[in-house]
Amino acid sequence: MPPKADRHRQGQGGPSGGRTGLPRVSRAASKKRDDDVSTEAGDVADAGAGGKALIKPPDQLELTEAELKEEITRILKADNPHAPQNIVRYSFKEGAYKQISHVNQMAIHFSYNGNLIPKDSDEGRRQNMKSTTGAEKGPAETSAETSGETQVKEEESTVDTQAVGEETAEESGTAEVAEAEEDEEAPPPKKSEKKLANQFNFTERASRTLNNPLREKACQSEPTPCKDFSSTVNQWEIYDAYVEHIQKMEKEKEKEKSKPQAIKKEEEKKKERKFTSLEFQSNEITKVSKIAKIMERMVNQNTLDDIIQDFKYFEDESDEYRDQKGTLLPLWKFQYDKTKRLAVTAISWNPKYKDLFAVGYGSYDLLKQSQGMLLLYTMKNPSFPEYIFSSESGIMCLDFHNDYPYLMAVGFYDGNVAIYNLKATFQPSYKSCAKSGKHTDPVWQVKWQNNDMDNNLNFFSVSSDGRIVSWTLLQNELVHTDVIKLSVEGTTSQRPEGLQLKTLGCGTSFDFHKKIDYLFLVGTEEGKIYKCSKCYSSQFLDVFEAHHMAVDSVSWNPYHSKVFISCSSDWTVKIWDHTIKTPMFVYDLNSGVGDVAWAPYSSTVFAAVTTDSKAHVFDLSINKYEALCTQVVVTKKKNKITHVQFNPVYPVIIVGDQRGHVICLKLSPNLRKMPKAKKGQEVEKGPEVEMAKLEKLLNLVREPASQTKL
Repeated sequence: MPPKADRHRQGQGGPSGGRTGLPRVSRAASKKRDDDVSTEAGDVADAGAGGKALIKPPDQLELTEAELKEEITRILKADNPHAPQNIVRYSFKEGAYKQISHVNQMAIHFSYNGNLIPKDSDEGRRQNMKSTTGAEKGPAETSAETSGETQVKEEESTVDTQAVGEETAEESGTAEVAEAEEDEEAPPPKKSEKKLANQFNFTERASRTLNNPLREKACQSEPTPCKDFSSTVNQWEIYDAYVEHIQKMEKEKEKEKSKPQAIKKEEEKKKERKFTSLEFQSNEITKVSKIAKIMERMVNQNTLDDIIQDFKYFEDESDEYRDQKGTLLPLWKFQYDKTKRLAVTAISWNPKYKDLFAVGYGSYDLLKQSQGMLLLYTMKNPSFPEYIFSSESGIMCLDFHNDYPYLMAVGFYDGNVAIYNLKATFQPSYKSCAKSGKHTDPVWQVKWQNNDMDNNLNFFSVSSDGRIVSWTLLQNELVHTDVIKLSVEGTTSQRPEGLQLKTLGCGTSFDFHKKIDYLFLVGTEEGKIYKCSKCYSSQFLDVFEAHHMAVDSVSWNPYHSKVFISCSSDWTVKIWDHTIKTPMFVYDLNSGVGDVAWAPYSSTVFAAVTTDSKAHVFDLSINKYEALCTQVVVTKKKNKITHVQFNPVYPVIIVGDQRGHVICLKLSPNLRKMPKAKKGQEVEKGPEVEMAKLEKLLNLVREPASQTKL
């Protein structure tokens, strides 16, 4: 014990202080450590170099020295071995599937979305500003902390040196512990980090408005009082009632005579005021009605925009693959509630306003006759008619005047004819009667003609009573003149008194020549067609044995002056040359033909409608044997198509049926083909070209003898 204490004292009171013994102790400990590590490594090496042999698996492949010395090279590429090499895509340029040459070889093994922010961005600049402001505040606070920590460290170091002196004297291992404690450094001070504001901390707030409560109000009126009254009437009571009425009338007349003139003038002024107020109201109503019509057209054009676009711009491109066949595209359907049980008996386009047409409604059933209606529709507003006229008898025909498009001639089932003025009231301006020579049978067709010698308007009518009448419009009345009476040849009957009576023919249709004013054709129920003249009232110019049943329609060609067309209920449509008694072309449509019409744009195109609800369109210049288009227009049972008309400007037709519907159809490009222009030449247009085109077709059909006569 004493020697240890002396050692301790010498260490404390030495001239070099308490720190001189520390480096020696650490060097000795480090040498001892290195010796231990070297001895352990030598033992391991000796153990490995001992008699332990390497274990060889029994199924290991034994290779010769040459095979072992052979070098096998493997090249590592950046290509992805799992990438597909046979990807095929469709090439729109070459119109075929082709293999892709470039394949994406990149394989992603790990991906992680980081939160790095570029320094140049706005957010990066904000965070740099915040970090610099925090760094400036930091040094002032940390300087005070470091001064206090150095004093603590000096005190700890003195204590550690004393402890180390004691431990070196006792054991050599304690020197290592002291050295480890001295080598340990104090942990650096933690800097206070400022929390960054969360940029994605959004708050959502919702608000709800109050819904007004619904309230229902209802009221009920008191029922009107009803009383039952019954009495018996005899002739004496009726006589007494008439006598009382006559006496009252006489008393009123006496009172009016006794009144002074001043009172009478006041009453007259009151009546005038009433009339002026009514006129003012009517003017206001007309203004409102015009605005309402314009708004209705705008609404309909918005709701039916697809149909309007088809009407203006759609052209069926599939016609190129139909082998010169065509189709009819349905556009609008015109209908009115009050005409559902009436048949469309007449259709006519207005000569001035190409979108306006008139439709006559009646009945072809002789046993079911009722009132008739006359409606005017426009393609700008298919939902409701522009003008509405009602009549006591069914309307069978109508026609617009070419020079005065607001005048319409109308024929009725009861034999009357009338003139409607669209500018005037809703009643006919002129109407025939029994005294003015009305027909005794239905009027089947009316046609306006040129003015007479006195420049009065006149039109013609044909009826089943065999009369063709010319009607002249005077100031207050219609004056009639019988042009010709149709008689059936070989039907004269002898009476006992020696009188000879001829049975009259029944006229069903007629048409006037476009260039020769006096020439016209008349079709009859017997199937004959008479060529007549206004100058001869007792004889016909010619008779055509045209059909076996009633002739429903006769029409001159608008371009060729010798050609006309006729249709009948015997299923046939025939094209004639009025100088030849045999037809040029005959078409059997397998059903009764209701109407036929020439196209205004070509001399070889015409349309016909049949009772089996089909519309047929022909073009003789393309196909002389069959129709280019045969299409079902009406699908309902017990419904027939009655009339067809071409629009004079647009490529559309309108078709009427027995249910009061009028359907507008657009012709496809194959049905309105025009001659193509040759290279370096312009297309020739005009009536002469159309006439030559039809004449060329007729020359192929005419017999040589008839051609020499012409």
